[in-house]
Amino acid sequence: MSDSKRDCGIYRTTVPSIDGIIADRLVYYHNHGDPGAGIYYADRWVNNRAVFSKKGHTVPSPDYAQSLDSLPKEGFYRVEAKFHCCDKNCREFRFGELVQLGYDGQAKPILFLPGYRGERFELPESGIPVARDRLDYLEPLSIQNFDGGNGHG
Repeated sequence: MSDSKRDCGIYRTTVPSIDGIIADRLVYYHNHGDPGAGIYYADRWVNNRAVFSKKGHTVPSPDYAQSLDSLPKEGFYRVEAKFHCCDKNCREFRFGELVQLGYDGQAKPILFLPGYRGERFELPESGIPVARDRLDYLEPLSIQNFDGGNGHG
């Protein structure tokens, strides 16, 4: 598969390059552009979602895109089966719970527990780091996006 076939989306870099790409970073990958396919680092976070830099790095070769580790989309999920955040069983997530999936700058998954405070629905500012294999217990939910975009440039 050439890099033009790799979908645009969020990924974790796995291989550093001499062109300024750092391994183990959360990036948004565009399979098109001028002068070519590129990656964009997370700049900041809004409502637990990464906002990616407008300035990116062109991937160094057509094969480089294949080294990117695809990540589940940020957003809201329903817990499909009971699980713990890690092997130490620090926090149990129960069937049917609503969670928001986000990532830190090193592309490590974080689950946020949204909920009601009085009459307001709130997104917490901090979340619970989870092992990557625990994401298999989540089912994505469709949430209306009023701005029409995906928030990723």
